[in-house]
Amino acid sequence: MLKEKEMILKKQITIHAPVKKVWEALTKPEWTNRYMYNCDAITDWKIGSPLIWKGHTDGKVYVIGKVVDIEPEKHLEFTTFDPNSDLQDIPSNYTKVTYDLSSENGETQLSVTDGDFAKVGNGNKRFRDSLNGWNETLNKLKAEVEK
Repeated sequence: MLKEKEMILKKQITIHAPVKKVWEALTKPEWTNRYMYNCDAITDWKIGSPLIWKGHTDGKVYVIGKVVDIEPEKHLEFTTFDPNSDLQDIPSNYTKVTYDLSSENGETQLSVTDGDFAKVGNGNKRFRDSLNGWNETLNKLKAEVEK
């Protein structure tokens, strides 16, 4: 039996800022709307809590999910789903995003994984869209934090 090929997006970026500042940018709505498509991340950042990506100016909910794991300034995992898509809102259509942060010489290495798109509805398109989206998002995040 052939194993289904995984489609997991992996990105890494070096940000010339302390890990504390990068963590704040990843978790505080006043930062997230600057680089994450004008969306505020609404949650209490507790494991199992809902995470809602809501438009800063239009109030529309663009992405929903839950906080899966968190270790401040080191690790964050959450699920994501677009409630505006034609896909059924069921756990098997959610992907998992992971942020891992490490610090060296005052710089922060941020590693992002997103997927597995092979296991979700419309996976090929969602993978391509996410690949383009993460490139833009991480570059904007870096620019904002390094200001």
